[in-house]
Amino acid sequence: KPLSGKTALITGGARRLGRAIGLELAQAGADVAITFRRSAREAQHTVIDLGSFGVRAVALRCDITEEKSVRSAIRETVKELGGIDILVNNAANYETVEFDQITLQQWDAIFASNTRGPFLVSREALKHLRERRGKIINLGSLGGLRAWASHAHYCSSKAAVHMLTKVMAKALAPELAVNYIAPGMIDLGEKAAASFMKKMARETP
Repeated sequence: KPLSGKTALITGGARRLGRAIGLELAQAGADVAITFRRSAREAQHTVIDLGSFGVRAVALRCDITEEKSVRSAIRETVKELGGIDILVNNAANYETVEFDQITLQQWDAIFASNTRGPFLVSREALKHLRERRGKIINLGSLGGLRAWASHAHYCSSKAAVHMLTKVMAKALAPELAVNYIAPGMIDLGEKAAASFMKKMARETP
């Protein structure tokens, strides 16, 4: 239990990758807070599964693009679990749109969730992370490193997260460590994507 006594906050932790991260951290002994926006039912199931590892777990409704909502979630996390050692900025949106079809609303919405969100949550959690010399992990993307023709707004938002991480790492050192990880394709078990995932698996080391 290398993370025993530590507390982690994971945005978008109700399902998919955020849930998987939460379960790994709980298995390592950390108490875990997850945020969700619409996935209340999945969040409650995840909290039950997190608790099965003998740790404390809490789910908090939060819109990571809204300052007031983020402040409330940070406050509740500290109140329920005592502090924050690890922040995982996982919540994000993904969308496939041809370049000439992207609307201004779609562009702004992707940047609000994928880029403004991690900045805002990090800024609001900073005081608590500094108290414990904590760590911030931002979820970047392979799409932030490679140009995907039908994902201009998504790729641009994730490339911005990569640069934001580098700036944060310099600005917050030496008290805090800040890193990003850039996953590639993730098989979520969707039947419609099965053949595509097999193709991607052959191309992925």
